Amino acid sequence: QVQLVETGGGSVQAGGSLRLSCAASGVTRSNGCMGWFRQAPGKEREGVAAITFSGIFTYYSDSVKGRFTISRDNGKNTLYLQMNSLKPEDSAMYYCAAKMGRCGSWYLAPQYDYWGQGTQVTVSS
Repeated sequence: QVQLVETGGGSVQAGGSLRLSCAASGVTRSNGCMGWFRQAPGKEREGVAAITFSGIFTYYSDSVKGRFTISRDNGKNTLYLQMNSLKPEDSAMYYCAAKMGRCGSWYLAPQYDYWGQGTQVTVSS
């Protein structure tokens, strides 16, 4: 019943910004921990950020901390990822995901039950 659709990807120069959105239907408090992951060619899927249903608690990987901001608007059923000071190494397919229960081990992809189709982010130097 949960459907996730990402938008907002694109191409940008290093130092630029992008905001990803994830339209989420069927997300409730029981499956309300949501995260952003990314996967570059030949690499494993990497947890970027996560947020609790209330939005009070957020989590970030060290590689994006201070540059990316995750947020959500439950009234609009939308998850966001504001990405600033982008670097070429941020280039990847970005996915939003939702998991049952709390955000423990938020960075582990197998913990998530629902996934979007992804949106491509390309950062040129």
